[in-house]
Amino acid sequence: MIGELEQNHGVLLARLVRGAEAPVEIATHSRSAYVVGGRCGLYVKYSTSRLSPWSFSFSAVHQREIQNLSDEFQFAFVALVCGKDGIACLNARELNRVLDDDHRETEWVKASRRPREKYLITGTDDRRGFKVADSEFPAKLITALATDSYIASDPELIS
Repeated sequence: MIGELEQNHGVLLARLVRGAEAPVEIATHSRSAYVVGGRCGLYVKYSTSRLSPWSFSFSAVHQREIQNLSDEFQFAFVALVCGKDGIACLNARELNRVLDDDHRETEWVKASRRPREKYLITGTDDRRGFKVADSEFPAKLITALATDSYIASDPELIS
């Protein structure tokens, strides 16, 4: 039987492989994380909810693992697999906006969207949020791998 983790990670990995214009090396880092191209840490969370909003809980252990990816690799990303709807990809700076460096025992991130719109990302430390497009995964990773100094633009602010 195929488990939820394999299904949700499989969708993400398939999109990553298809989105790369050249072969891309992917290695397992932990149960929830991968190393992409030897330079990007990619932490994966998934929600099995069918409809928006999709909620993701982050324990202090999860947040430390993401911090370790950020410290260990040149670039770090978190991919939020939103049921069968799509994937919201956050770089380290975007994640830090909704989950700051004060790692409480349990915190949350939510992704919500209406059909054909961007995901509104909110979290424990920023309930106002910002938007990311489903198309940003795997584009953010591919861009990071293709450059020496990837700097993501500031996320779109919600007024």
